[in-house]
Amino acid sequence: MADVAMNKVEQSYGETNDDQKNIFDLGAFVGDLTIEEDVSNDDISLEGLQQELEECKNDDVVANILSKGAKLREYTKGVENNLRQVELDSIQDYIHESDNLVSLHDQIRECDSILSQMETLLSGFQAEIGSISSDIKILQEKSMDMGLKLKNRKVAESKLAKFVEDIIVPPRMVDIIIDGEVNDEFLRTLEILSKKLKFVEVDPMVKVSKALKDVQPELEKLRQKAVSKTFDFVVQKLYALRKPKTNIQILQQSVLLKYKYIVSFLKEHGSEVYNEVRGAYIDTMNKVLSAHFRAYILALEKLQLDIATYSDLIGVETRSTAGLFLRGREPLKNRSAVYALGERIKILKEIDEPALIPHIAEASSSKYPYEVLFRSLHKLLMDTATSEYHFCDDFFGEESIFYEIFAGPFAVIDEHFNSILPNCYDAIGLMLMIRIIHQHQLTMSRRRIPCLDLYLDKVNISLWPRFKMVFDMHLNSLRNANVKTLWEDDVRPHYVMRRYAEFTASLIRLNVEYGDGQLELNLERLRMAVDDLLIKLAKVFPKTKLQIVFLINNYDMTISVLKEASPDGGKIQMHFEELLKSNTALFVEELLLEHFSDIIKFVKTRASEDPTSSSEKPIAVGEVEPLVKDFASRWKGAIELMHKDVITSFSSLLCGMEILRAALTQLLLYYTRLSDCIKRIVGGSALNKDLVSISSIMYEIKKYSRTF
Repeated sequence: MADVAMNKVEQSYGETNDDQKNIFDLGAFVGDLTIEEDVSNDDISLEGLQQELEECKNDDVVANILSKGAKLREYTKGVENNLRQVELDSIQDYIHESDNLVSLHDQIRECDSILSQMETLLSGFQAEIGSISSDIKILQEKSMDMGLKLKNRKVAESKLAKFVEDIIVPPRMVDIIIDGEVNDEFLRTLEILSKKLKFVEVDPMVKVSKALKDVQPELEKLRQKAVSKTFDFVVQKLYALRKPKTNIQILQQSVLLKYKYIVSFLKEHGSEVYNEVRGAYIDTMNKVLSAHFRAYILALEKLQLDIATYSDLIGVETRSTAGLFLRGREPLKNRSAVYALGERIKILKEIDEPALIPHIAEASSSKYPYEVLFRSLHKLLMDTATSEYHFCDDFFGEESIFYEIFAGPFAVIDEHFNSILPNCYDAIGLMLMIRIIHQHQLTMSRRRIPCLDLYLDKVNISLWPRFKMVFDMHLNSLRNANVKTLWEDDVRPHYVMRRYAEFTASLIRLNVEYGDGQLELNLERLRMAVDDLLIKLAKVFPKTKLQIVFLINNYDMTISVLKEASPDGGKIQMHFEELLKSNTALFVEELLLEHFSDIIKFVKTRASEDPTSSSEKPIAVGEVEPLVKDFASRWKGAIELMHKDVITSFSSLLCGMEILRAALTQLLLYYTRLSDCIKRIVGGSALNKDLVSISSIMYEIKKYSRTF
C-alpha cells in the first residue's frame, strides 16, 4: 500500500512540474530564496552552500523541486496534502479488501494449527528414531562380537581340520602302501606319507597331543613297510643294469628317473636303507662301466697301427738295404707317418665325431694311429660321464657320487694309458693327443660339466713330459749323430734333413692356433742341432762347390716343406731362407770361377784402375786381348756347361732356374765391367771387333730362363 501512495505522490508532483523542468535556473532560484523571519541571520551560515548545490545539481528529485521556483513552505504543504490523500485512498483500499484479509487471517490460523500438529508428529518421530539408533548400535556391537567369534571358530576349525587331515591314516593309504604295486599312485601315496611323517616330527604341538599316541605306531609301521618295499624295488631295478647288452642310459632315463622320488623318500625317512641303495648303485655302475671300458679298450688295441719305435729318430741312419733306387730313402712307414703330419691332422677336425665302433672297424680290417683310438676312448668317456653326472644329480641329488662310480673306469683307463705311454715314441701322435685333450676340455666346459676336469688335467700333465722326452730323443739323435755313417756321396737332400723338415713342419702346424712358446723354444733348439749336423755332413764332400750344392738342396727342400705348414713363414723358415740366399751367392761365384776365372780375377783386381793414370804398370791392350778373345770363343759353350751343371746339381728345377739366372746375371755384370775397362784403355777400340755385345748375352740369358 505504501508503494501505491508513493506512486501517487510522485504522479501528482510530476504533473505540476512538467511545464517547468526544462527552464530550471539555479541562480535565479537562489536569488529569490526567502528565509522565515523567526530565524536569526546570525544562526544560519551559507558557507559551502554553493558547493552543496553543485553536488545536488545532478539529483533528479532535488533538481525537480528547485526548478519550480516555489517556496519551501508551500511545497511542504503540497506534499502533506498529497500524503493525506494517499492515506485516505489507502484506507479505502483496506476497506475494499477487508473480506479477503479476514479470509487470509483464517487461512493463516488453520496453517498454524496444521503446522503445530506436524511439529508434534515430527517430535514423536524424532524420539522413535533416537530409540531405533540406540537399538542399531546395540545390534552392531552384537554383530561385531558374533563376527569375531565366527572368525576365531573358522581359524580353529581350519587348524583342527588340517591337524586331523595331517595326522589321520586313511585306510586307502594303508592298503596302497602294504598291498599296492609300485606305480604312480604308490608314489603319490608315498609323498602323502612323507608329509605326515614330517608333520608329527616337526610340529611341537603335535608331539604333546593325545591323538599322536594312537596314530604314531601306525605311521611307524607304514614307514618301515614303505622303506622295505621301495628298497626291494630299487635294488631289483639296479640289478637289471648288470644284465649283458643292457642300454644303461635308456634304463636310467625311462625307468629309474621315473621313480626318483623313492630315493628322496629313503634319504629323508630311511637313511640307513638309502645308504645301502646308494652303495648298491655305486657298486653296480662301477663294475658295469669298468667292464665296458675294459672291453672297449681291448677291442681298440686290436685296431692300433704302430707308427714309431724307439729307433725311429731324426738323426738315426736308415737301416734299409741300400740300392740303386733306395739310396738315401727311408722306409715307407717312417716317411709317411713318423715325421710328417699328413692326413693325421684330420683327427682334430673330427673331434666331435662319434667314437669308433670296434667290430665295424675290425670287420673292414682298418688300422688307426693311436691318437684316433685315444680320441674315441675319451669321446666315449666324455659322453658316458656327462650322462652319468646328470643322472646322479637328478636321481640322487649328489654330484659326489659320480666320482665314486668312476673310480673304477678311471683306473681301467689309467692302467691302459700307463701301459701305452711308456712305449710311445711317436712325437707327432703325442702332440695330437695333447691337442685332443685341449679340445675335450673345451667341450666339457661348453657342456658345463666339471666332473672330468681333474682327470683331463692329469692326462695332459702326463702327455707333456712324454712328448718332451721323445722330442729330446730326436734332438740328441742329431747332436750325437755319426757323420760317417750318415754321409752319402750324394748332393741331393739328405733324408735326415727331410725328416727334420717334415717333423718341424708338423709341429709348427699343430701349434698355429695355440702359440705354445715352450714348443717354439724346443723347435729352435732342434733347428740349431740340425744346422750343426748339416754343416758337418757338407764338410765331408771334398770340393767346396759340392758342399755348397748339398747345403742349397737341403735348405731349399726344407723351405718348401715349411711353407706347406705355415705359408706366412716363421723364424725357422726365415732362417733357412737367409742361409739359402748366402749359399746361392757362394755357388754363383764358384760356378763362374770354374768357367771364367781369368775374367773374374782381372775384373776384381784391375778393372777398377784408371788406365790413364801414371801407375807403375798401366793396363795394356795386350793384357786384356787374350781375355776378350777367349770369352768370345767359348762363352756360349761355357753357359751351356753351366746350364747342364745346374740341372744335374739341384733337385728342384725352380731353385736351379733361380741359381742359373743369378749366375748369368752376375756374368753379365762382370763382362760389362770388362767392356767398360777396355773403353778406357789406350788403343782398346781395336778389340771392339772381338767383344761380344751385351744384347747377345741378354738373349742367351732369356733363352735359358725359358728352358725351365
